[in-house]
Amino acid sequence: MTTKILVINGPNLNLLGTRQPEIYGQATLTDVEQLLAERAASRGLQADCRQSNHEGEIVDWIQEARGGHAGIIINAGGFSHTSVAIPDALQGVALPVIEIHVSNIYKREAFRHHSRISPAAIGVIAGFGIAGYGLAIEALAAVLEEAG
Repeated sequence: MTTKILVINGPNLNLLGTRQPEIYGQATLTDVEQLLAERAASRGLQADCRQSNHEGEIVDWIQEARGGHAGIIINAGGFSHTSVAIPDALQGVALPVIEIHVSNIYKREAFRHHSRISPAAIGVIAGFGIAGYGLAIEALAAVLEEAG
């Protein structure tokens, strides 16, 4: 049986590859999902990838994850800095969470330096482009292995 992990990409991440490539790179969301599928499979995991521009839909997915997923990787995009509902949902489901950002949020505008998601996460990976998603798979796999 393959262990499923939920991978959530928030607002505007559907524009990867075309939105500010000087910040976010040339890779598309399809590239990210392919990388996730391959890296997850190499660790005996299955990446259930989803993207939404709607906060409520993301909250619904997080709540649904409790029954069928072992952990969550989330790039909440702009909601990282504004949402209260998403971190509340993450804390409510009590699953291990890895937060990811394609860019280094600490080298950007001051409002991006604070993430409301971080207190709900085991750790944060930022600034490695889409390679950060692969790092997140490795980190979550290690956490799941340690938990047994």
